[in-house]
Amino acid sequence: IADPTLAEMGRNLKEAMKMLEESQRRVEDENGKKLMSEDIPGPLQGSGQDMVSILQLVQNLMHGDEDEEPQSTRIQNIGEQGHMALLGHSLGAFISTLDKEKLRKLTTRILSDTTLWLCRIFRYENGCAYFHEEEREGLAKICRLAIHSRYEDFVVDGFNVLYNKKPVVYLSAAARPGLGQYLCNQLGLPFPCLCRVPCNTMFGSQHQMDVAFLEKMIKDDIERGRLPLLLVANAGTAAVGHTDKIGRLKELCEQYGIWLHVEGVNLATLALGYVSSSVLATTKCDSMTLTPGPWLGLPAVPAVTLYKHDDPALTLVAGLTSNKPADKLRALPLWLSLQYLGLDGIVERIKHACQLSQRLQESLKKVNHIKILVEDELSSPVVVFRFFQELPDSDSVLKAVPAPNMAPSAVNRERHSCDALNRWLGEQLKQLVPASGLTVMDLEVEGTCIRFSPLMTAAVLGTRGEDVDQLVACIESKLPVLTCTLQLREEFKHEVEGMAGLLFVDDPNWPGIGVVRYEHANDDKNSLKSDPAGENIHAALLKKLNELESDLTFKMGPEYKSMKSCIYIGMASDDTDVSELVETIAVTAREIEENSRLLENMTEVVRKGIQEAQVQLQKANEERLLEEGVLRQIPVVGSVLNWFSPVQASQKGRTFNLTAGSLESTEHTYVYKAQGTGVTPPPTPSGTRIKQRLPGQKPFKRSLRGSDAVSETSSVSHIEDLERMEHLSTGPEQNTQEMAHGPEQPPGDSVPPASHPEALQNRAQHPEDDHPQMRTRVQRSKIY
Repeated sequence: IADPTLAEMGRNLKEAMKMLEESQRRVEDENGKKLMSEDIPGPLQGSGQDMVSILQLVQNLMHGDEDEEPQSTRIQNIGEQGHMALLGHSLGAFISTLDKEKLRKLTTRILSDTTLWLCRIFRYENGCAYFHEEEREGLAKICRLAIHSRYEDFVVDGFNVLYNKKPVVYLSAAARPGLGQYLCNQLGLPFPCLCRVPCNTMFGSQHQMDVAFLEKMIKDDIERGRLPLLLVANAGTAAVGHTDKIGRLKELCEQYGIWLHVEGVNLATLALGYVSSSVLATTKCDSMTLTPGPWLGLPAVPAVTLYKHDDPALTLVAGLTSNKPADKLRALPLWLSLQYLGLDGIVERIKHACQLSQRLQESLKKVNHIKILVEDELSSPVVVFRFFQELPDSDSVLKAVPAPNMAPSAVNRERHSCDALNRWLGEQLKQLVPASGLTVMDLEVEGTCIRFSPLMTAAVLGTRGEDVDQLVACIESKLPVLTCTLQLREEFKHEVEGMAGLLFVDDPNWPGIGVVRYEHANDDKNSLKSDPAGENIHAALLKKLNELESDLTFKMGPEYKSMKSCIYIGMASDDTDVSELVETIAVTAREIEENSRLLENMTEVVRKGIQEAQVQLQKANEERLLEEGVLRQIPVVGSVLNWFSPVQASQKGRTFNLTAGSLESTEHTYVYKAQGTGVTPPPTPSGTRIKQRLPGQKPFKRSLRGSDAVSETSSVSHIEDLERMEHLSTGPEQNTQEMAHGPEQPPGDSVPPASHPEALQNRAQHPEDDHPQMRTRVQRSKIY
């Protein structure tokens, strides 16, 4: 541009536009960053977190916040061998970064070493190994392998082959819950392909597979055109640790061409020097699943399925083998841990767990009212026991097995009662001895039982022989409470049924002396729906009972609001006074109901009282007007009349008595210069059997007079205190007269003097009969 003015104007405009564009771009960038920062979670904002902050976050997530209550969870005893297993996961991630040739050689070495060691330790010669995280995954792959082996055209025809000849998988009735459903979901098989084999009901163990019935089922399936495919046997059932007759089952499987797979905790005993014949027969099976992690106390160690098969192509198709190095590296944590422990360490841990179970079993045989369910298998490392008792003095009989002549309802009731007590015992033992690793379980025939399986918990929790001894001592300490609670149940039921206002609630699932409900005045006895008034009364009653600080536990129930509220009373001891307990509940509930009724009616009573007071005051004004006359109401005339002839008007007023709910005259107040008491309030409900407690005696305890707990000296001192109080109440004049002339006694009266022992005893038992002051003090000292 020739014109310099225009040229300079163009340059200025270009710079101004550049500045505006840069400012606009800067604003857009900041808004974009702000929007992105708001969308991203907090820990990712900025330039990242340091290692200490990240580990602190992980620690908080593991242990929870400080404000939360600590949970009583089992803490695994990791130890150095556990650190080796955890190190294996880190090494596996590092090894996966190597080049392919080195990675292939290393993973092959790790896999072959681990497979060889496990086969030698557990006496399974010439076997292959499949390592998996989920315990049931190995069995699913074995089923797939069996299908490929028995159905030659399965790869080509698929489900059509299975449809023409349905496979059958046999499971024991004592197998792990959900195992059959898991297999069907993984293999895509319908549920009719599963066949549950019942356990022995007439002869042998109640948890061993019935071999004769199994053979009959196999023959029936073959006749119907079905193919018996696989049998899952147990070397230690998940519930009680029983071992099936593996030798007989192996012969049956070879006869009909069935794949035999064995699993169970008793397989760990194959590493010991002495193995029972039933467990030793598992070495001839087609496959077995081992769980060395819990047995040896190794965290994050995979389970192992050992199997025998000669066709590598079928094992590859079934998923038991893989060419991926990452799959082979699953064995690395176990490879490191086995080397760290060595053969002696492995055998010592399994042997220690078996010794713990034998120690507990021998100790429980000496304890009364404890039944052991696995007595027929001394080699089993699982101990299952339960509490039972017979009550010969009552109709309620609590046995391990109900009598055959009992009615079905009575059998179910006793069964539920026994299960509730065993469940309470198991929970108590778990809290007192957490290192024992006890488990409370429900069995179909026996009911609720307590299981001690040290092979699955001892290495993890660090269980020792002292823990077993402590467990036995805790069991012996809890047995008196269980037996006394059973004996007091019938007495509690009888007392509640004989007490007006209380209703006994039959709940056999409650582990205590009983359940009671207070029926208030407006309670609909024919309805079980929730009652707000009853809930308030029972809530206040529960608070009152807990404030007494007795040895009994009281709870509110039920937890669901569709039913009426009740008071659940816990376990009791032999010195519990059931009659005093029941009457205390009745008296306290009645008092709470009356107090609540007074508060509810207070508003209506006060409103009616005010209206009545207004009416009476208006009436009094009219009466005064008639009495004084109309002339006295005129201001000037009334003053003159009042001066010549004063009116002697009485002071009339009204007072409202809240206790009686009525209006009363104030004439008594003006005459005697004091406010009267009015109507006497109704007496507080009191029980006839609620007695006075001795010093230091807790509520609901029977009197210990005559026993070793209260000595004769304390009884004499109590009588002396009563006599001293009587002496002070007679006054100094009477005392002086008695000192001078002696106590007066009418002729022919047979009452012994005050110093006579019988008089002292009578005054100690009934001190209120002679002195009104003592009667008042005794009444005030009663505990409701």
